[in-house]
Amino acid sequence: MTVRLSRIQLALFFILLCPVNIIGLWWAVGSPLVMDPNSICRKAKRLVGKQAELCQTQPEIVREVAKGARLGVRECQYQFRYRRWNCTSHNKYFGKILQQDIRETAFVYAITAAGVTHAVTQACSMGDLLQCGCEATRNRAPPRPPSSSSSSISSSSGDGVKWEWGGCGDDVEFGYEKSKQFMDAKRRRGKSDIRTLIDLHNNEAGRLAVKLYMRTECKCHGLSGSCTLRTCWKKMPHFREVGDRLLERFNGASKVMGGNDGKTLIPVGQNIKPPDKQDLIYSDESPDFCLANRKTGSLGTRGRMCNSTAMDISGCDLLCCERGYREETVVFEENCLCRFHWCCVVQCKKCFVRKELSLCH
Repeated sequence: MTVRLSRIQLALFFILLCPVNIIGLWWAVGSPLVMDPNSICRKAKRLVGKQAELCQTQPEIVREVAKGARLGVRECQYQFRYRRWNCTSHNKYFGKILQQDIRETAFVYAITAAGVTHAVTQACSMGDLLQCGCEATRNRAPPRPPSSSSSSISSSSGDGVKWEWGGCGDDVEFGYEKSKQFMDAKRRRGKSDIRTLIDLHNNEAGRLAVKLYMRTECKCHGLSGSCTLRTCWKKMPHFREVGDRLLERFNGASKVMGGNDGKTLIPVGQNIKPPDKQDLIYSDESPDFCLANRKTGSLGTRGRMCNSTAMDISGCDLLCCERGYREETVVFEENCLCRFHWCCVVQCKKCFVRKELSLCH
């Protein structure tokens, strides 16, 4: 265990010493080993400007940023669990992924920026941050009831239900701004200009996957269960929805190249519309991730579990890169026949379960 921790800490040291970009830094701090904001700020000495200021004066926000990075890691690993590259955060290989402008890197940027937006906004609503709270709704037009075009707060829908803003809405603007402040770090100008444009575009796409899909929740008020007044507020989408939406953008990501002016991005291919702000973009084709390769950040798929009957990306033909697979029987122990005994103990028996696995050659 000590050897494993020292290796992780050593890899983390190199990431923080020579960070490819701010994304690599925040995925590193997403590790439970370094969730203490003071430790983060000590290691992140290369942060400048507003970032360094927040690190020193508002460590509680830094803590939420780190939580957001960890949220992004978990969601990325869930969304890519059946793919050849399964969003491993193995430091030796992950840094190589960040050095390429491929689809996978685009998703990493987007899901990390989205995670920070989501985590900071959630902390505001929960009262965990003194700098923010519930969304202010004084200047917002009242919610429109279904099938009604009226925007007056005293108006009502056809069934006589009045609407107004209330409750504790999520202050997504605050989370959006903090995510932008931390994730859109200034990069060195020169050869990296086009890459910077790609990175910043994908950061914004991640934040918009949260900000543009706020949902309205309402609660009824009235005597005897009636709904004479409906109080509504805005809530963020569940983060799984954000991940699903960004995966769709990943599947339809646009390949781009830099314009001659070094400040614009041009879609590659004929009759291709320019990507909008919510699209993910990349400039290089991804490796196939079939075999382990430190240069590309590929761990390969040897030994990965696959589905021998599936025809999609989780199937053995695709996941194992047509190398074939082997069947293996494993027996493991798990709790079963659990019963609750008053008060307050749950007692379970131990059962042995046999499971057939398909593993890539």
